[in-house]
Amino acid sequence: MSRPAAITFKGNPMTLVGEAVEVGQAAPEFKLHAFGPEGLTAITPADLKGKPTIISVVPSLDTGVCQIQTKTFNQKLGELGDKINALTVSLDLPFAQNRFCGAENITNIKQYSDYQERSFGNNWGMLIDELKLLARGTFVLDSEGKVVYAEVCPEVTQEPNYDAALAALNSLL
Repeated sequence: MSRPAAITFKGNPMTLVGEAVEVGQAAPEFKLHAFGPEGLTAITPADLKGKPTIISVVPSLDTGVCQIQTKTFNQKLGELGDKINALTVSLDLPFAQNRFCGAENITNIKQYSDYQERSFGNNWGMLIDELKLLARGTFVLDSEGKVVYAEVCPEVTQEPNYDAALAALNSLL
């Protein structure tokens, strides 16, 4: 399934692959990867249960708006510590994600890559067919893995609604 003209990129209509994630549904499956001291590790929705979760989705950490989004969430999530799971998801390689986060002191939100299987992009309806990148958006899950907030930015170059996402997350604490 695909959704033609679901979003725009610099004003040009783009197709999103997969169905849109809706508030109230269980988090769709995914397998994301990170690179840390123990090497390459994987995470699935089951690993997130037990705490509220915020998922910030960006096309690439090598672009300005994606960097702003990641830095903004990193700063705003600082005081929540280990009460939540906080993820940034992109198709950047885990090594590139680590390089950016190390250089920018990103410590409050963990970076995960969908590069291997694109299961997040396909299952969450966030893969831009024409660009083979993820669309920009934010999701909040409750501690049981149910979606309580979902935003897909209508224009890829625009920042998400930080306040709405954080309000949804804080309502779970």
